[in-house]
Amino acid sequence: MTGAAEGLPISGYASLWGVADLNRDVLVRGAFAASLARSGAAGVRMLHQHEGRAVVGVWDELTEDEQGLLVRGRILDWSAEARFAGALARAGAMDGLSIGFRPVRARRAGALRVLVEVDLWEVSLVTFPMLPGARFRPAVPVPPAEATSAFA
Repeated sequence: MTGAAEGLPISGYASLWGVADLNRDVLVRGAFAASLARSGAAGVRMLHQHEGRAVVGVWDELTEDEQGLLVRGRILDWSAEARFAGALARAGAMDGLSIGFRPVRARRAGALRVLVEVDLWEVSLVTFPMLPGARFRPAVPVPPAEATSAFA
C-alpha cells in the first residue's frame, strides 16, 4: 500500500481537442486556460465516479498541450473509497477520466456543442468515460536494470 503522502501516481488525458464525446460536446484548445489560470491544479478535485464526497487524490498538474488536457496526479489512501479507486487503477479495472465543469462560452455546430471556455471543477476517475479516449494509466517507474536490459 502506498503512503498517504506519496500515493499512486497517474497521468492521462481528461479531454481531447476536437473530439466529440458521447453527449456531442467538443472542446477546443484553450477552453480550460482561464479556469486553470484562476484555480491551478489545486483548485480541481480528483473524485471517484463524480461523487462529491469521494475525493480520492490530488491533481498535481493540469496542462493544455497539443492533444488536450493532460493531467498528472496521485491517488491517495486516506479513505476506503480512495483505496478502492487505487486498487481498481492498479488492476487495470478502471482507467477512464471524466470532467466536471460549467460551460462559460459555447456555440452550436450542427448537432455538436462546441465548448470554447469552461470552468473546470473536477476530473473524476471513472469506469465509463463520456469521451472514450479520456484515459489514465498508473505511472509505474521501470527500474534502471530492467530499462537497460531491454535494449541490450
